[in-house]
Amino acid sequence: MGKVGAGGGSPARLSALLAGAGLLVLCVPGACGGGSCCPQLPPGSAPRWAPTSRGFLRQGPRGRAAATPLPLLGRPLFAVAPGDRALSLERVPGTGASVAVAPRSGRRRRSEADPGKAERGEGASRSPRGVLRDGGQQEPGTLERDPDKATRFRMEELRLTSTTFALTGDSAHNQAMVHWSGHNSSVILILTKLYDYNLGSITESSLWRSTDYGTTYEKLNDKVGLKTILSYLYVCPTNKRKIMLLTDPEIESSLLISSNEGATYQKYRLNFYIQSLLFHPKQEDWILAYSQDQKLYSSAEFGRRWQLIQEGVVPNRFYWSVMGSNKEPDLVHLEARTVDGHSQYLTCRMQNCTEANRNKPFPGYIDPDSLIVQDDYVFVQLTSGGRPHYYVSYRRNAFAQMKLPKYALPKDMHVISTDENQVFAAVQEWNQNDTYNLYISDTRGVYFTLALENVQSSRGPEGNIMIDLYEVAGIKGMFLANKKIDNQVKTFITYNKGRDWRLLQAPDTDLRGDPVHCLLPYCSLHLHLKVSENPYTSGIIASRDTAPSIIVASGNIGSELSDSDISMFVSSDAGNSWRQIFEEEHSVLYLDQGGVLVAMKHTSLPIRHLWLSFDEGRSWSKYSFTSIPLFVDGVLGEPGEETLIMTVFGHFSHRSEWQLVKVDYKSIFDRRCAEEDYRPWQLHSQGEACIMGAKRIYKKRKSERKCMQGKYAGAMESEPCVCTEADFDCDYGYERHSNGQCLPAFWFNPSSLSKDCSLGQSYLNSTGYRKVVSNNCTDGVREQYTAKPQKCPGKAPRGLRIVTADGKLTAEQGHNVTLMVQLEEGDVQRTLIQVDFGDGIAVSYVNLSSMEDGIKHVYHNVGIFRVTVQVDNSLGSDSAVLYLHVTCPLEHVHLSLPFVTTKNKEVNATAVLWPSQVGTLTYVWWYGNNTEPLITLEGSISFKFTSEGMNTITVQVSAGNAILQDTKTIAVYEEFRSLRLSFSPNLDDYNPDIPEWRRDISRVIKKSLVEATGVPAQHILVAVLPGLPTAAELFVLPYQDPTGENKQSVEDLEQISELLIHKLNQNSVHFELKPGVQILVHAAHLTAAPLVDLTPTHSGSAMLMLLSVVFVGLAVFVIYKFKRKIPGINVYAQMQNEKEREMVSRVSHPESRAYIPQTELRRPGQLIDEKVECQLIGSISIVAENQSTKEIPTYVNV
Repeated sequence: MGKVGAGGGSPARLSALLAGAGLLVLCVPGACGGGSCCPQLPPGSAPRWAPTSRGFLRQGPRGRAAATPLPLLGRPLFAVAPGDRALSLERVPGTGASVAVAPRSGRRRRSEADPGKAERGEGASRSPRGVLRDGGQQEPGTLERDPDKATRFRMEELRLTSTTFALTGDSAHNQAMVHWSGHNSSVILILTKLYDYNLGSITESSLWRSTDYGTTYEKLNDKVGLKTILSYLYVCPTNKRKIMLLTDPEIESSLLISSNEGATYQKYRLNFYIQSLLFHPKQEDWILAYSQDQKLYSSAEFGRRWQLIQEGVVPNRFYWSVMGSNKEPDLVHLEARTVDGHSQYLTCRMQNCTEANRNKPFPGYIDPDSLIVQDDYVFVQLTSGGRPHYYVSYRRNAFAQMKLPKYALPKDMHVISTDENQVFAAVQEWNQNDTYNLYISDTRGVYFTLALENVQSSRGPEGNIMIDLYEVAGIKGMFLANKKIDNQVKTFITYNKGRDWRLLQAPDTDLRGDPVHCLLPYCSLHLHLKVSENPYTSGIIASRDTAPSIIVASGNIGSELSDSDISMFVSSDAGNSWRQIFEEEHSVLYLDQGGVLVAMKHTSLPIRHLWLSFDEGRSWSKYSFTSIPLFVDGVLGEPGEETLIMTVFGHFSHRSEWQLVKVDYKSIFDRRCAEEDYRPWQLHSQGEACIMGAKRIYKKRKSERKCMQGKYAGAMESEPCVCTEADFDCDYGYERHSNGQCLPAFWFNPSSLSKDCSLGQSYLNSTGYRKVVSNNCTDGVREQYTAKPQKCPGKAPRGLRIVTADGKLTAEQGHNVTLMVQLEEGDVQRTLIQVDFGDGIAVSYVNLSSMEDGIKHVYHNVGIFRVTVQVDNSLGSDSAVLYLHVTCPLEHVHLSLPFVTTKNKEVNATAVLWPSQVGTLTYVWWYGNNTEPLITLEGSISFKFTSEGMNTITVQVSAGNAILQDTKTIAVYEEFRSLRLSFSPNLDDYNPDIPEWRRDISRVIKKSLVEATGVPAQHILVAVLPGLPTAAELFVLPYQDPTGENKQSVEDLEQISELLIHKLNQNSVHFELKPGVQILVHAAHLTAAPLVDLTPTHSGSAMLMLLSVVFVGLAVFVIYKFKRKIPGINVYAQMQNEKEREMVSRVSHPESRAYIPQTELRRPGQLIDEKVECQLIGSISIVAENQSTKEIPTYVNV
């Protein structure tokens, strides 16, 4: 894989990522003034090379056939790599150019008045930082000017063979998507669109087709439907003849399918809206479609029929199987969200993805948006204890945790590459902010060693992380990276996958042959490896597999990388030496396997010429490709190995139609190259011929021969080298010191490598070195540096730990919990392990290997369990303890408290839970005007209200990750009355005994009382009590108007109470429950005593009443002690907003508390003579409504 994200910077490299899709998009930031108004892809359809802002990098191009258009921000695409298939363009409304190309702040550009001035060498030359130069004047002591080393420009303008075609009628269209089949096909498809920036949608489209390499085009709107608006063009990566067009979903959701390169189409309706597509890497008719409602569909008939695979799929986290790693080619890997919002890794067959046929390769949940399936590797992320942990599966085996150096403590990780059975990763460690460290793994992707520190990173246009790393195409193990050193960014190069890095040697001379004074390490060449706001404004770097020695890049010479004084440089010997070729940025296209380089200047002005080089950039010839200057929007090269046709897209003015200029380079060659036209070239690094353990010799066309190369032959010969220390990197846990030796890090114990082996067995004892993966060296020091088999020593158990598989300290009642026993050292095969689960069950194992998958256990009760593990062998023992909290999900919370209470009297509030036994809980109480909550571990509290009025009480119950709450309102008064109500027996037939029914009936009873008595509603509160027979409590409340006046006295409450009792005794209160069902409301026996006024102004009658209450209280006590029961007195029940009777068991009461059924409860007021009409009450007690609670109510006598 080449450089990804910002690290893959060249336009060719970026477009190559989408070659399989046949699509590339170019948008314009600032076209509407201010920010970007380019149409964005639907969410989740970002290209798979773009890094995310967290966790892992998005999927790279290997192992997938990306099918989603890519929005790129900035200037036009001037160069597209050979083999690329498509291009998408956009024009800026209201300007003379297709894109805004104003230079970035701080970047100095040459005047556009004379575009050829720089090429002619006129004017004073610019001096990069760290370079002493003065317009060709020789400094004392400097080198002589060397004309032979100057880049030569032939100013005579030559003419290329070209034709121009205008897409007539599409002048208003501001976007175009282009597909060129290539590979001996002459067909080009162009989809042009009018994107309305205000509406944010496509309002017009046209489809064009050429069958003569772009000389002429035919408009196909009548074949797809004159009223059909097309939004995207897709191409099958394994069969370019198969085309798919997607209509605008705002008008209709349909697919148009062609099997003959777009000549004819069939239309198929869809019942979902496609957001992105993923083609199978081998089967041309197999497609995955991701919908806007996060559903994944599959088709085995190239979109003609679709079948739902899975709902709740995470965007961009679905993959086809990788051939060689998966046995089933139709296997789909995906990340799906559960109902409760967790993510999990699933696999299933595309046509049989039922619940029973889904597999979960990774046990438990994973972090959202973290699944990557790439080549032989599967990566997931799981955060526990506030730290991310990364897991990898190699060739679909069991997952193992990725091992970084112990104190790397990663904050973020991006998988850069998985080429050649090795993982290249960028890790941001705990002490880094804008840099990353590069790590490289062993073959399994488990053990990582440091390759390069402090690699520069930046944010891309979509907020994604861009790593300044570039993999040079065509040369295995060669990378370029920008490293930050003392706040300066410098470019480094490696030829052996990061084992050794060095700075780039600056050119000896500049563009004109003037000497450049640049001494390492104070001055060097620095290259732009990232794509910033606009992928085609800066950061131009290109290399090709078919031209392994040629690298073209933009950069500067000096002490550090700069955004000013940017020039273009070329290396024709794989980065060993460089030449300056232009003083301003150009886009470069490789033709004829790199035998011809085409350069087109970055400019906002119309142009009519370009530059060609036949000798790897040493000299350039000027060619015109059109007679009329053209605003260039983009360039597309013919796909295939023999790229000799190029199409330039542009327009003469912002009001003109799209102009397509076909440029044929075949005319500049008079023959094909023969064997004598080539010379051998040996790959080397500063003279060292052994690169990655082999000497490789390539053949290059002689610079003076102007012939057409044809197909690429690859390396002419390759010979393995003798292994030296340079072919080996430090093994995991080892660090390279200044003397070149790999020694153990302070945190690493080399003997720990033998922890998993037993006495009598063998293990590989590391020498501290491991050979660089894909290195082909033989013999030499290989035997000395290779890990040696060694007999396992007998060791006593040490470093024993017991943890849960998910790292949590909680488990759910009735569900399997997996416990993992970990041992740092010890003879695992000859060790006895005893595990006590703390619930009366214990097990024994004879060795640790039988516990590799963990120990599964089910707890049937909630509580905190002490899990102990004891490990013994003949040399010693060790033990460990885990305190495991077993809980069950809390489903419901009900706050139990009175409806009414008296001022300055204690009120009991109880949180009633369902189920009653949940585990360890925390209660948070909010009541009154308190701004701070009361936090308790008990489900009951007592409190007082010091002022009258309505008060709200809220309890929140925290159980694990769940928090439930209930809120009640309680009325507080100094005086009130209470009366028990009963009903016609037929009401019981309609009583479902649920809270909602009780609330509704309470409202109906209150309305009947108001209508029958004329008592204002503010004086009445009715609460239907739970249980059968149906009963209710009637409260007579004082009422005070908002002014604070006209407050009722005790006598007023007594009069209201007498009126209510009178009407109730006359059967004047009734209501209709349903047609034909009348319910009478009766007054039951009084249950309350009058409230005593404790102020100094108490009347004598009040004092007499107090004595009566005291006497009644004593009588109640005597009667209760002798268990006397007076018939005819009803039970006083709780006055509150009850929930279901099944939900009132309280979790916090001790088991030793005595419980009695509610039907056996008796209040002291029940013992009062039935003829007593009214009493003040001083306290209302709480009785739980569930019989299983059986709590004895507490009474306060006054």
